[in-house]
Amino acid sequence: MTPAMKPGRILLTQTQIRARVRELGRSITPRYRGKKVLVLGVMNGALFFLADLLRAVELDDAQIACVRLASYAGTQSTGLVRGLDGLDEECRERHVLIVDDILDTGRTLSAVTERLTKHGALDVKICVLLEKRRPREVPVRADWTGFKIADEFVVGYGLDYNGRYRALKQIRVLSNDPTE
Repeated sequence: MTPAMKPGRILLTQTQIRARVRELGRSITPRYRGKKVLVLGVMNGALFFLADLLRAVELDDAQIACVRLASYAGTQSTGLVRGLDGLDEECRERHVLIVDDILDTGRTLSAVTERLTKHGALDVKICVLLEKRRPREVPVRADWTGFKIADEFVVGYGLDYNGRYRALKQIRVLSNDPTE
């Protein structure tokens, strides 16, 4: 019998995450001040990051929307992005900031960016909490990145494993080691 997957070592503490999110907010604010902005959160993974980032930026008149996308089964990308419908009207003639939990294969963020651009977004920028150090399957880059991490499966602060561990306050590496 294989050991169950569970949160292992702490990769990023709650304090590290909070400090970096504040820095990102200060960096993003000047880019969008005085513009017609849509901040688009990719759910469910970006839930905590989006909420904290919105408190850190000074864009009181930004429109906020969320889209629920899925491309993972367990710890593997399926290669298909589900849930792109419904993005069309809200992005027209707006500067769009996509907020996502992690840049991994690039498939999800590439698909969203393409869809928003096709439907009239003035420009599309990307802010991710985590960016894995690995080759992308689809070329895409984040304009703002919280942390660059090794190519490990992580959970916590919104990131999950089969719907579990999102509520952890820190980010941890998923492990099947019973000693962790």
